[in-house]
Amino acid sequence: MKYSLTGYPLSLASIFFLGLLYLGSSCQKDNNGDPSRENPTTNPSVLIRAVDASLIPEIREQGVLVRNSEGQEEDMLTALQKNGVNTIRLRLWHTPASSYAGLASVKKLAAEAHAKGINVWLTVHYSDTWADPGHQTKPAAWKNLSYTILRDSLYAYTRLITREIQPEIIQIGNEINQGLLWPEGHANQPTQMQGLLQAGIQAVREQSPTTKIMLHFAGHDGAQTFFTSLQGLAVDYYGLSYYPIWHGKNLTGLQANVSRLFQQFKKPIFLAEVAYPFTFGYNDWTNNIIGDSSQILDAYPATPEGQQAYLRFIHQWAKTSEALSGYAYWGGEWVAYRGNQATDGSPWENQALWDFNLRALPALRVFGE
Repeated sequence: MKYSLTGYPLSLASIFFLGLLYLGSSCQKDNNGDPSRENPTTNPSVLIRAVDASLIPEIREQGVLVRNSEGQEEDMLTALQKNGVNTIRLRLWHTPASSYAGLASVKKLAAEAHAKGINVWLTVHYSDTWADPGHQTKPAAWKNLSYTILRDSLYAYTRLITREIQPEIIQIGNEINQGLLWPEGHANQPTQMQGLLQAGIQAVREQSPTTKIMLHFAGHDGAQTFFTSLQGLAVDYYGLSYYPIWHGKNLTGLQANVSRLFQQFKKPIFLAEVAYPFTFGYNDWTNNIIGDSSQILDAYPATPEGQQAYLRFIHQWAKTSEALSGYAYWGGEWVAYRGNQATDGSPWENQALWDFNLRALPALRVFGE
């Protein structure tokens, strides 16, 4: 069997050599205690309280330090840990244009998190850039591979990154509503799509049997049909993205769909991506995703208190629900770190967990409640 990480078929010996080169419930859940009790691989009752922290290396390089609620400077990862975040979610791109989100950078941040007793939730995009329901572009290195070699390459790559990063949770793909690695793995080719997913699952099981495997769907309407179609794949978790701007403003419907998924599949359900604005203002010259009240929930205004109340709703739901086992706040670190004149800055700074003066917002305290 041949594999490829670079676009050229490789022997198993070559794969090994490359690997060496890279080395250089309804009851309230238990959400306190030592790191071993906070590890979902050893304690399934742990409430996963996560923040996607993928941009921290780039923010650090810009010399940006955030401030706590008292105004004292501190590193972002330290701030997350102090406020009760027990997991960081990290996106991994195959060969990104910059070093950020590549294997070396993600591995380094994951090791730092593990040293602090923080779990790592790895979201593998299987792309050189963003993967989402509308974009699932193959890595350039895999562009011309046949389906068979593409599947084997995904298997080898997934074994490699699992070995190097040792995540507690791994997503095989990101928001794969329409499949992954297009066109071969598009949802309109379900046998091939499932074959690619199975290759990734097999790689993780063989390399790290304790790592929990997640499949991730953007939204909640349609999720039941989607996961039913993939019911033959032996994974541990199902994840959903939920943003009112894209996935509707019916929180009761969201809760009902999460409960239905849990009852049907008997798997822990996660909100893999949530976020909310604390203002409609701007802190740089980059257009923001959220800019007016039609895009958010009437019950939660775009204020620091509204953002905190929304996250508290998610947090309390997860603490007390049998169906919802955790959540990840997306873009919490995406402050305007390139400066307030940047036209290529943050489209998300008004949904971050630090305000425009880089001071911790009240929402950050919710993770430790």
